[in-house]
Amino acid sequence: MASGAADLDLSASDVVSPEAVRRRRLQLGAVGLAVVVIDQITKAWAISALDDSDIDGPLGSSLRLVYNTGSAFSFGSGFGPVFGVIAVGVALWLFRFVRDIENKWLVFGLGLIQGGAIGNVLDRLFREGDGFMRGAVIDFIEGADWWPVFNVADIAIVVGGFVVVLLGSRE
Repeated sequence: MASGAADLDLSASDVVSPEAVRRRRLQLGAVGLAVVVIDQITKAWAISALDDSDIDGPLGSSLRLVYNTGSAFSFGSGFGPVFGVIAVGVALWLFRFVRDIENKWLVFGLGLIQGGAIGNVLDRLFREGDGFMRGAVIDFIEGADWWPVFNVADIAIVVGGFVVVLLGSRE
């Protein structure tokens, strides 16, 4: 037996069934799609309802329409294409990576991240802008004066990140 053959010796427990991979990818896709739909609906509402005015909420919060050409905290304005390509890469990588994950809550967290990334990429692709992926991301939720304005996709990315970190630290 060649020395490389030992590396290919997989036990039955190491092999992931095609059905399990399909189920995980469906779960990831369903969560991601739900995030994208909710994100885009709320952004469409924000554009129509907040175009001329803000809505004040409790504890200094408000709803205020912002066109963000950067990334989180409006950092990197003008680098939209870079952030967009990275987000697409992450979304595709998650689709591949999820095949080896057994924990359904971890798949849920990754689906939140994937959906949030895609939601913001759709803004970069289809909102007005000068060139490829130069559209502005629609942000409209302002938690406090000292915190940046964000959107549903951003919430999904942050919550998904917490789920992944929490579950990852337990294993």
